[in-house]
Amino acid sequence: MGAFERYLSVWVGFCIVTGVTLGNLFPSLFQLVAGLEYAHVNLVVAVLIWVMIYPMMVQIDFSAIKDVGKKPKGLVLTLVINWLIKPFTMAFLGWLFFKVFFASIVAPESANEYIAGMILLGVAPCTAMVFVWSQLTKGDPNYTLVQVSVNDIIMVFAFAPLAALLLGISDIVVPWQTLLLSVVLYVLLPLIAGVLTRRYLHKHHSDARVDAFLVQAKPWSIVGLLSTVILLFGFQAQTILAQPQTIVLIAIPLLIQTYGIFAIAYGAAKFIKLPHNIAAPACMIGTSNFFELAVAVAISLFGLHSGAALATVVGVLVEVPVMLSLVWFANRTRHWFGAV
Repeated sequence: MGAFERYLSVWVGFCIVTGVTLGNLFPSLFQLVAGLEYAHVNLVVAVLIWVMIYPMMVQIDFSAIKDVGKKPKGLVLTLVINWLIKPFTMAFLGWLFFKVFFASIVAPESANEYIAGMILLGVAPCTAMVFVWSQLTKGDPNYTLVQVSVNDIIMVFAFAPLAALLLGISDIVVPWQTLLLSVVLYVLLPLIAGVLTRRYLHKHHSDARVDAFLVQAKPWSIVGLLSTVILLFGFQAQTILAQPQTIVLIAIPLLIQTYGIFAIAYGAAKFIKLPHNIAAPACMIGTSNFFELAVAVAISLFGLHSGAALATVVGVLVEVPVMLSLVWFANRTRHWFGAV
């Protein structure tokens, strides 16, 4: 890991401050960029995430994917965490904090909306950013692709009924455009581009050329990540400064949930003796969220300026710094796990 990547958390912190500062200095510019969206998917952020993920997709070796089925424990762990544990712990923590601990300082109606936003985050496991966390922890790219793909398929069928169950609302409508567009932009298109690039480099050059290409392309992933952080915090800069107390109150249970889920998943991965290059991405998938989907559903159900929408946005804001801290921890504890 190079010096720049080693201090990535420092650069992210700098980008957070930069985003908030620029967002307040040039709010109209960020509003203009924020308006460049389709089906609640911001097209500028989509391009940046594409830049992040494309080099990782070049690593995908389809000839090795068939071997993933021989090691099903990592996939099972991800599915159990994502669909049997995480949604329910998120709902419980939301209730505990906003109905018990914060009951005296948060209005009941606002509390209900904050809880709803947290639940929507809990039932939407991550799709795109997992590839970034997987690369930073030296995860198996082939296994990560299968894990993400299986979760996306399950999400198509499980998101609406699970959200309806936990929200107590029977008429949950899945924003199919958001879901499908995100999967196409963040997984399918970069995967196709990566496969074609890898095939071209193999055909006309060699494995060494593939490795050299990845070395050259890797910095762009970091540039895409940092640019995304600046934009996300720039979009919400005025909200952050206008409602700092509310942001903090929502962030507390979200942080506990994130670190708690990771601890459960990481401990289980060690217990079932997963190799680190499968364990780390598996835990990252269960920990991070598909924020575009959560934000879109919150807006459609409760409104653009609702507490539910705000809670999903706070989830976006805390995710990158928190996930980087978990990447650091996973890399520092690699020796806890056996070799591949």
